[in-house]
Amino acid sequence: MTDETFRNASEPIDLKTSVPHSARIYDYLLGGKDNFEADRVAAANITRDWPNLPRSMRANRNFMLRVGRYLAAEHGIGQFLDIGTGLPTPPNLHDVVQEVAPESRIVYVDNDPIVLVHARALLVSDPAGRTSYLDADLRDPETILDSPQLRGTLDLRKPVALTLLAIVHFILDDAEVHDLIDRLMRPLAPGSVLALSTCTADSAPEEVYAGVAAYNANGVPLKARTKAEVTPFFDGLELIDPGVVLVNQWHPDESAAVPDAYVHMHGGCAVKP
Repeated sequence: MTDETFRNASEPIDLKTSVPHSARIYDYLLGGKDNFEADRVAAANITRDWPNLPRSMRANRNFMLRVGRYLAAEHGIGQFLDIGTGLPTPPNLHDVVQEVAPESRIVYVDNDPIVLVHARALLVSDPAGRTSYLDADLRDPETILDSPQLRGTLDLRKPVALTLLAIVHFILDDAEVHDLIDRLMRPLAPGSVLALSTCTADSAPEEVYAGVAAYNANGVPLKARTKAEVTPFFDGLELIDPGVVLVNQWHPDESAAVPDAYVHMHGGCAVKP
């Protein structure tokens, strides 16, 4: 992160506290404190219909940690581009990746102003590696890929793990998701990896569809997708076993011991040939 970014972050930022935001709802449901009354009201409305949402969110968070460790340890990935980072909640991606490979480099990207305010927490890198933060939007891949933060942190001639975790379900058009993934993966080197997770109703349709309707009614567009709809997001890539599964089933450890009915996210990883 540049000094200019920090100066901008220290200037007054319109957090739009009267409008619920997905990152702050997520923060509240995970027990965080970086949220406002509108977020808490929306969360209460949503969980009235979607009571297992907090458990599913924790399962997705644990999936992120396992993905980071696995890609660093088993695939030798030392560069990560994490889009839709959300509010810092230790351990963050760089914490687990740099435990495996201290020299790893991570670029975090988010467009929520409150994440920018707390971005310094994402920059406590192992001295052997590096982290950077970019205030940008998933819907603008070229700005992300051409940014000084990314170019100064990652070497795109070497494999990069692109992590899109719990973000594409906020984009309702499947064709747009395909296009964004293609634009982000195209300039990455062979051996790069797409790690993705997104909302599904496959494991608890009645509960999840009611919850999705509540999200939309509270001004946060959200779409649940079936496994058959999620799998094509990895087209052209080589899926890592076990493929697209509920996130608690992907290389599970003790933290993943959650009944499937409480997990409403599909996830997977795939390698660029």
